[in-house]
Amino acid sequence: MAEARIPERTRGPEAATPYNTPAKWFHWVTVALMAVALPVGPLIKFVRDEDKMAFYALHESAGLTLLFVAIARLAWRLRHPPPPLPAHVPRPLRFAANGVHNTLYALLILQPVLGFLMTNAFGFPMRGETAYLGFIHFPKFMEPVEWLAEWLKTAHIIGGWTIAALLVAHLGGVVYHQAIRRDDLLLRMV
Repeated sequence: MAEARIPERTRGPEAATPYNTPAKWFHWVTVALMAVALPVGPLIKFVRDEDKMAFYALHESAGLTLLFVAIARLAWRLRHPPPPLPAHVPRPLRFAANGVHNTLYALLILQPVLGFLMTNAFGFPMRGETAYLGFIHFPKFMEPVEWLAEWLKTAHIIGGWTIAALLVAHLGGVVYHQAIRRDDLLLRMV
C-alpha cells in the first residue's frame, strides 16, 4: 500500500503576508462575540423562566455588538483591502474562501437586524431587563405583530444555523491549509 505523501511546506514571500493589526482585532473580537451569541441563542429555550431574561440580554447584546463590529470591520476592509491570497492557492479554494467570507459578512449584518426586529415584533424591545449591554434602553418602534415576529424568528433561526455551517467550513479551511497544505495561511490572522 502506498504511503500518503505529505506536501512540503509552501513558503515564500507571499505565503504568510499578514492582515493588518486592526483587521486582526476585528476578526478576533468577532470570534469572541460569536462564541457568546451563537450558543446562547438556542440554549434560551432550555433555561428556567426566571433566568431567561438574563440570557436574552446576553444574546441580544452580543448580537447587536456583532452588528456594530461587522459594520466597522467592513468599512475598514473597504478602505484597507486584505492581502491577496498567495499565488499557490488554487482557484477553487479562492472561490470557496471568498464565498464563505462574503456570506459571513452579509449574515453578520443581517442576522442581528433580524433578531432586533423579531424581538420588537414580539413586543420585547431592548429595554428594562434586556437593555443593550444592561443599561442602554432602545425606544420601542412598533407594536407586537405576531405573524411578522414568527416569520422573523424563522429567518433568524435559519441565519444562525447558516452562520454555524459557514464557521465549520471556515474552520475546515483553516485546518486544511494548516495541516494538509501546510502553507501557513493561518499565520496571516494571528
